[in-house]
Amino acid sequence: MSEQNKAIARRIFDEVASKGNLDVIDELISPNHVYHSDPELSGIEGQKKLVTTYRTAFPDLVLTVQDQIAEGDKVVTRFTAQGTHKGNLMGTPPTGKQVTAAAISIMRFADNKVVEEWELVDEMGMMRQLGLME
Repeated sequence: MSEQNKAIARRIFDEVASKGNLDVIDELISPNHVYHSDPELSGIEGQKKLVTTYRTAFPDLVLTVQDQIAEGDKVVTRFTAQGTHKGNLMGTPPTGKQVTAAAISIMRFADNKVVEEWELVDEMGMMRQLGLME
């Protein structure tokens, strides 16, 4: 089960976030999904909004899995997100700058779908790279 859950998590990083295939969300995210990092982005539509927001701001976005650890019904993934800021990001106009942000995701699975997720992204590092902070 742990290896299967790791494979599902990788599909989300590869097919959804990196390639923008939102249809995979319907297959792999539970309708009752809770995104603890921002509850407004919970569920299938919330996750589609999250991916669309970042892929609009960073159309060349690529998530690279660095490490994965699975135990029981949870998978922890350490990854980097890399892209060029070519679109509006939550009110910030495009800077044209390339950024790389470190992140960690914890996903809990039930019935081969993600039902809960906690995610931390180095947003301060990203803002520095965009020139929005010193």
